[in-house]
Amino acid sequence: MAGLATSFGSGAMSNSMDDVANFAQAMFVIGSNTTEQHPVFGTMLRRAVKNRGVKLIVADPRRIDLTDFATLHIRQKPGTDIALLNGIMYILLEKGWEDKKFIEERCEGFDEFKAMVMQYPPEKTSVITGVPVETLYRAAEIMGTVKPMAVMWAMGITQHIVGVRNVMTLANLQMLLGNMGLPGGGVNPLRGQNNVQGACDMGGLPNVYPAYQAVTNEEARKKFEASWGVPLPDKVGMTVTEVIPNILEGKTHALYILGEDPVMSDPDTTHIRKCLEAVDFLVLQEIFPSETSAYADVLLPGVSFAEKSGTFTNTERRVQMVRKAIEPLGEARPDWQITRELAVRLLESRALDPDAPYATWQYRDTTDIMVEINALTPSYSGITHARLEKGERLQWPCPNVEHPGTPILHVGKFSRGIGKFNPIDHIPPAELPDDDYPFVLSTGRVLYHWHGGQMTRRAKGLLAVYDQALIEVNPDDAAMLGLNGKKRVKVTSRRGQIEAEAWVTDRVPPGMVYANFHFPEASANELTIAALDPVAKIPEYKVCAVKVEIVNNQQM
Repeated sequence: MAGLATSFGSGAMSNSMDDVANFAQAMFVIGSNTTEQHPVFGTMLRRAVKNRGVKLIVADPRRIDLTDFATLHIRQKPGTDIALLNGIMYILLEKGWEDKKFIEERCEGFDEFKAMVMQYPPEKTSVITGVPVETLYRAAEIMGTVKPMAVMWAMGITQHIVGVRNVMTLANLQMLLGNMGLPGGGVNPLRGQNNVQGACDMGGLPNVYPAYQAVTNEEARKKFEASWGVPLPDKVGMTVTEVIPNILEGKTHALYILGEDPVMSDPDTTHIRKCLEAVDFLVLQEIFPSETSAYADVLLPGVSFAEKSGTFTNTERRVQMVRKAIEPLGEARPDWQITRELAVRLLESRALDPDAPYATWQYRDTTDIMVEINALTPSYSGITHARLEKGERLQWPCPNVEHPGTPILHVGKFSRGIGKFNPIDHIPPAELPDDDYPFVLSTGRVLYHWHGGQMTRRAKGLLAVYDQALIEVNPDDAAMLGLNGKKRVKVTSRRGQIEAEAWVTDRVPPGMVYANFHFPEASANELTIAALDPVAKIPEYKVCAVKVEIVNNQQM
């Protein structure tokens, strides 16, 4: 998970993974390379198709492996998801396939939403998205006549300047079809890293305390002040994509980074390096040397998952025990112990009243921490270590120790009571191809490596399979460029350039190239743009303009 500052979360799965796999009759996967990035769940989806005949629709500009199992593969232009979804919903309304009873009883704002959707007839949608009209009708027919349908997405939806709007449009779709609050349905975002869900649940966001209690809510703030014994601000903080750039603005002077490598994972790497060179003080808590560690003033050795106990919360809101398998090596300590020691020393340095109730920092172990979580975090109140050790399957919200947990959200009503349709219009990406930069670059990960690669690049078996950065190039583009057996290409954006070997493949459509950020010598984030979603502050990793050239000094 990212450091103390991070981007706003995109929610959690409303349904469980096994619920989707066992009860969905149709599945819509958009912006998720599920079999490579969530391989366990990806296997469950493939089995559902193979064993139960589930209708699978995959919307992705690339021909990912999951499309081999799909009833329908939609190849929209990158950054046109809202137009695609609105166009499909136009047809659903045109054919009368909406769930009128659900809309009437459980939703509001339908008329305004419908007025927006009706601005996206199939012909117009096809021009924007590049998807044939007949494909739009086929997608609408499956969605409108096969129920329940589960929707899954990942960072291919959220990592855009319209990421929040993309998510809201998918919620519109599922409310329109009445696929909320029932087995085999729901809106199901797949988290991008281990325990992202748990970190967000515990307040690792700039706008909320644990359990998404707003920092602007006086009652919530006073509750945490009483427990922690310190005054707390009532203003929303900054996300990581604001904190680091603000170094050069003189607004950020120190960074405490836990288990994150912004040199590899943040957009526009050249700018990130300038920021880290300029920051007054940087503390990095890590388990391996990383590209960011070169800029650290202090390195604090954390421990790996095998060296600590506690809980992880996964993408389906399920809390699971992690048990220490080996003792920490060297001077490494569990992260909670390091953070506790820092906090206590900071409090002592401020000469606070020694009788103040910040003794909550004197945890003996992670069970003590969970007791505090139970007291302050309503959705986790009933999730105790004792219940987890007994093997109980607990998904929040779980408000008390008698509660069995909540496998499906929004049964009977939404958390706000009535579901709200939102009229969402298509907005183009921040940067589109032009004469100087004629290709679209999209980025992501590959099966064999993870994120900045600090762990996977240390695994000899993984490197034996995938040992270098590869740029996916369509065969038509390769012919146009004159690759003709040459392997290396230079990819340049307005922010930087990289050289890497080209993988000529029809996985990408003409006019698009795809790169990963696992290898520091050729990371895609040297090229990506730091344009942010105005609400979530998530960068638009999935679309930017580049040019591709042959590297001439190479052997045939």
